[in-house]
Amino acid sequence: MTAPFVPLVDLKAQYASIRDEVDRAALGTFARCDFILGEAVGRFESEFAAFCNAKHALGVASGTDALHLACRALGIGPGDEVIVPAFTFIASALGVTLAGAKPVLVDVDPKTALLDPAKIEAAITDRTKAILPVHLYGQCADMDAICEIANRHDLPVIEDAAQAHGAEYKGRRAGSIGTVGCFSFYPGKNLGAYGDGGGVVTSDDGVFEELRLLRNWGSTKKYHHEQMGLNSRLDTVQAGILSVKLARLDGWNQRRRELAAMYDEALGGIDGVELTQTDPGSVYHLYVVRMKNRDAALEALHAADIGAGLHYPFAVHQLGAYAWLGHETGSFPVSEDWAARCLSLPIYAEMPEDAVERSAAVLGGLS
Repeated sequence: MTAPFVPLVDLKAQYASIRDEVDRAALGTFARCDFILGEAVGRFESEFAAFCNAKHALGVASGTDALHLACRALGIGPGDEVIVPAFTFIASALGVTLAGAKPVLVDVDPKTALLDPAKIEAAITDRTKAILPVHLYGQCADMDAICEIANRHDLPVIEDAAQAHGAEYKGRRAGSIGTVGCFSFYPGKNLGAYGDGGGVVTSDDGVFEELRLLRNWGSTKKYHHEQMGLNSRLDTVQAGILSVKLARLDGWNQRRRELAAMYDEALGGIDGVELTQTDPGSVYHLYVVRMKNRDAALEALHAADIGAGLHYPFAVHQLGAYAWLGHETGSFPVSEDWAARCLSLPIYAEMPEDAVERSAAVLGGLS
């Protein structure tokens, strides 16, 4: 009997477990017809702020918009620079660029793929206006070291927590540690909507008011436009669905940790498989290893009906969109190494445990 296909993430399995509540939430919005900034949006914002241990949360249209609006709310614009890790999804840099500023790339830690604090200060200039660490793969960056540098240079910290819903750093939730935290609710995230969506959290009242203004055409009162803002609002129907999921998120994240521990044990002794260094606060949005024969491993996993993936096959400076930064190959060697060797294995709360052993068997067969 052929083993069933294991996807990288299985949203159908997740929906089956919460179908009745999700359907009620969506139908409630349809019945009220409060599709824009409706009842469910305010409720979810309050719930998510409490979940993140932040004073405020604001729903926006996407994680990219969350980063863009955070930059603008902090007064970042043309002529300014923001420190960004060289190894991340392009949205981390785009949020800065869309605000008119320049992302200044810094290499990452070889064991974690997170922004390397030891390399930050060399990149700071008199134009630097913020540091933007990325909590990649569900694990928080070294926030004590990053915030210490930021405080010394009087810089705000923008947390890209798009992959880290519920992650913790020394007892503090991702998004609540810096000045502002930015989240994506893309469907495949640990907390995902059924379409695009994003959120921003902060405990700074001034930043919150600026964000609230900017996400709604620069207006808090109809037809009174105080700034050139965006149309960037979390849909009411998505907010209702996110509330249903948020109530289960801690449990789902704990299951991801359990599955990650199984992967660690199954893969730890396989020659050629390099595990990512993680801490107990990670929520394992992705389970990523590194391999010298990465492309062959990906092909072998796909042939075995295991939906592995790559996150991410290019560092930011290797993308055509950021060729204008002028960095040559070798500029960020650690980031380039991660891009060349990273391999994401399936992980989601509903994943059958035998998927771990199946993946390990394929990778072990390549060593």
